[in-house]
Amino acid sequence: MAPRRAGALRAEDGRIGLREHLIGAAERLIAEHGTAGLTVRAIARAAGVADGVLYNHFADKEELLAHALYAHVQAVERALGALPTPGTGTVEANLRAHLRYGLALHRAILPAFAGLLGRPAVLARFAELDGAGRPWRDRLAGYLHAERDLGRLGTDVTDARLAAAAAMLVGICHDTVLTRLLAPGGPHPAPRPAGGPGRSDAPDAALVGPVIAVLLAGIGR
Repeated sequence: MAPRRAGALRAEDGRIGLREHLIGAAERLIAEHGTAGLTVRAIARAAGVADGVLYNHFADKEELLAHALYAHVQAVERALGALPTPGTGTVEANLRAHLRYGLALHRAILPAFAGLLGRPAVLARFAELDGAGRPWRDRLAGYLHAERDLGRLGTDVTDARLAAAAAMLVGICHDTVLTRLLAPGGPHPAPRPAGGPGRSDAPDAALVGPVIAVLLAGIGR
């Protein structure tokens, strides 16, 4: 897209302005190549605009990257689909779906975060944007509390034990994915998930059953 066409995009379409176009271009680069070494010039080229155009819509590169990273996380979560509703199916099957979702989510987004470890300003601005939504860890905690209140978990399960259960599942995701990122050759961008929560890689799938069995031994009925 030539710079003149990008300018027309802003003028002709009030719903998708040039600012959103720039975020979309940066998000696609993050999804395909990660964040390490991502430059203003590369984003401008992908968007079809001159380098300086970015600074007409963002205070600096960090603001653009934070918005692009947030868009990347949202796109990954949309691709993964909906999580189980409390009170439906079985608790075991639902927790398996939650863990598969968490593993796929972290495989897709942690490489992008790893590339920004040396850019704390970007991560701080992302945290401000992320506060407007409900991260998976919060939805997982909410699911566990709802199932406890419905009587589908142990009657003596305290809030502290539910918090520990949620931390255990989140920790499994971090450990599994970070171990790969820290291996020789990592980090590297991961492909965006193409399926719902049932999608899983074979190495991760072997973890799901045993982890949920151990978890339910502590909080199940």
